[in-house]
Amino acid sequence: MNPPAADGTPGSGRPEGGDQPGAVTPAAARRSVAELLERAGISVDSVIAADALMVTTELVTNALRHGGGLTVFRVAITEGALHLSVGDASSRTPVAHPRTRGRPGGYGWPLIQQLAEHIAITPLPDGKIINAVLRLA
Repeated sequence: MNPPAADGTPGSGRPEGGDQPGAVTPAAARRSVAELLERAGISVDSVIAADALMVTTELVTNALRHGGGLTVFRVAITEGALHLSVGDASSRTPVAHPRTRGRPGGYGWPLIQQLAEHIAITPLPDGKIINAVLRLA
C-alpha cells in the first residue's frame, strides 16, 4: 500500500519503495496523479486536473527522453496545491529549444513553466530533481 500524502490523503502516488520508481511510465504517473486528485475531490475532467496531468506527463517524459532515466517520482497535495517531484540522472537543467520546422518537440518545458505556479530545480551529484507546484483552486 502506498503511504499517505503529506496532507493525510491516502496514497501519495509514489510507487512502492519510495522515491526509486521501478518502471514508472508517463501513463502510470498520470494515473497516480489522477487518483490523488480524485481522492482530494478534484474532478479529473476539470481544467485544474488537465493542467496537473499535462505537467506530470511532460516532466516524466522529459526525464525518460532527455534525462537519462527517471530516478524520483513523488506527488502529494498540501496546502491546496499539488506538489510534484520528478528526478532524473542528468545534471543538465531543462532549456526551451526553439521550435523549428522538421524538428519535433520543444513545447514541454515552456508548457511546464506556464502551468506551474512554482518550479525549483535541485541539483544532485548524480542528476537533479524538478519540483513543480500547481495551485488546486
